[in-house]
Amino acid sequence: MANLKEIRNRIASVRSTQKITSAMKMVSAAKLRRTQNKIINLRPYANNLSFILTNLLLSKSENQLHPLEEIRNPERILIIIITSNKGLCGGFNNAVLKETERTLMHKYLQQHQQKNVQFICIGKKAADYVQKKKYRLRGVYNDLTENCSLENVNRLAEEIMLQFIAKEFDKVDIIFNRFKNAATQVLSNQTFLPLSFEVQKEDNLQHIDYIFEPQKEEIYRQIIPLFIKITLYRCILNSVVSEHGARMTAMHQATENAKELIKELNLTYNKVRQAAITNALIEMVSGAESLKN
Repeated sequence: MANLKEIRNRIASVRSTQKITSAMKMVSAAKLRRTQNKIINLRPYANNLSFILTNLLLSKSENQLHPLEEIRNPERILIIIITSNKGLCGGFNNAVLKETERTLMHKYLQQHQQKNVQFICIGKKAADYVQKKKYRLRGVYNDLTENCSLENVNRLAEEIMLQFIAKEFDKVDIIFNRFKNAATQVLSNQTFLPLSFEVQKEDNLQHIDYIFEPQKEEIYRQIIPLFIKITLYRCILNSVVSEHGARMTAMHQATENAKELIKELNLTYNKVRQAAITNALIEMVSGAESLKN
């Protein structure tokens, strides 16, 4: 059994770790609220943009497809992976990386064997994974998880759109964690390009007849890239807020585990101390008896 000094050192070490995990939990909670506010503030704009685009699609003829809607035989694939730069966030990153591997080995196995699958990594964990596997890495954008501004995301979105229009890629997928609540993230694997809309002409769908200035075609041509930029921005924000939620949950659990471990160590310490006192008393009594005899 460990001596009293070893147990005291262990208790001090666990308490120090508990302070760190508790502080990390509070930092993650603050970052979560800040990023969540960005999503909430963006939502009305994104919803209105989607509503306008839906109304445009209702009156659009089939021969008015935007180049970003062009469906081609998927020979060249680009996969965007969004993870975190840091660890200590539970299974947040592993879920994305496992889904990436599953997509590569099942959905795009033929393209992968022909070396026609490339990756854009947003987050250091994704970049490390792709480099370790020796997959084709198109670009790394680790700063977007730390400084997720619309301006920075727009530059990446524009590059991807230009590459798609130039037929460098026939299909673009994006894999990330979508935020549900602080304790739950929903894995999302969706097609980013070509852009696809399912517009249902229902009787209860509110339809607005717009007066277009300039022409409707020009507005449609400009609004599609804007919608794609907002979509990528929302995906990254969802991943970032999910990361903070996962880390906050993981650090809360670590703090609770440390608390339980300290209780157990204190109990062990008291038992060892009591045993030491008992042994000392026995030795004193035995010594006294020896002197009497």
